Amino acid sequence: MKTYPLTENDFSLIDEAKMVITTFYEDDRHHVGAALRTRSGNVVSAVHIEAYIGRVSVCAEAIAIGKAISNGERYFDTIVAVRHPYSNEKNRELRVVSPCGMCRELIADYSPDCFILLEMDGVLQKTNIGELIPLKYSRDS
Repeated sequence: MKTYPLTENDFSLIDEAKMVITTFYEDDRHHVGAALRTRSGNVVSAVHIEAYIGRVSVCAEAIAIGKAISNGERYFDTIVAVRHPYSNEKNRELRVVSPCGMCRELIADYSPDCFILLEMDGVLQKTNIGELIPLKYSRDS
């Protein structure tokens, strides 16, 4: 997987995702926060919305993308998700997590050049969404 150097902007994006989930964390309701930097430099953050029927849950990345689009942003630079541990977990560390498959599809649909921040083997990495979803189905495929 091709990776890119992390920048100060990347670390501030992680801090924003941590801040939003720390602020709005609620056990069994919101346990993932995401932050998205648009190409214009604006930052949009959101929390995951848990539902008792799993199919109805909405990922933080999807909500951040929806907020950005609703605010007139069309092009995204970088996105990150951070997981807050549940109240019964011993490890209380907030961790950067990889986007799920549906979020990977959504990110690639709306911004095929978007960078993703994720953690692999305990190391923060920056890669392009295309690295996480090779051979993606699209109108052109």
